[in-house]
Formats: sequence, structure tokens, C-alpha cells
Amino acid sequence: MFVAFCPGAGTAATCSAPVRPYLPNDSQAARDYADIIQRDFETYIADIQGYFRCLELERARAFEEAREVSQEYGKFLRDLGED
Repeated sequence: MFVAFCPGAGTAATCSAPVRPYLPNDSQAARDYADIIQRDFETYIADIQGYFRCLELERARAFEEAREVSQEYGKFLRDLGED
């Protein structure tokens, strides 16, 4: 199951990777549960795509935050007369 919490600006997102699907080593078990296994793999593939999107959004948010913090620090140093 994929869970992502992508809050508003100023807070970090929590991107949770989906659980890797289980594939039994026993070929008979794989055949017996083929429908369930197939569904698990398809769910994983869809969820990992959402996970990648969440990571990309968090990367962009963190990059913007770092840019803003750098600017604020520069202003702080200028205000101190130390730039």
C-alpha cells in the first residue's frame, strides 16, 4: 500500500515507498495464487510511480526552501555588516 502525505509549503512531505510484492519460490504456489500475485505486482507498479512523483515534489520543495534560506542568510549577514 502506498501512502504519501504532501502538505503545504514550508513543511516536508513524507513519501512512503510501497511494499515490494511477494513472489513465492514454489511454482505451484505461484500458479495457485496467480491472480493475487498479479494484482500485487500491478498495485506495486502504480504505487511506485506515485512514490516517485512524491519524491520529485519533495525535491523541488526542498530546493526552493534551500534557495530561500540562502537568501535570508545573505540578508542576515548584510544586516550585520559582514558580507
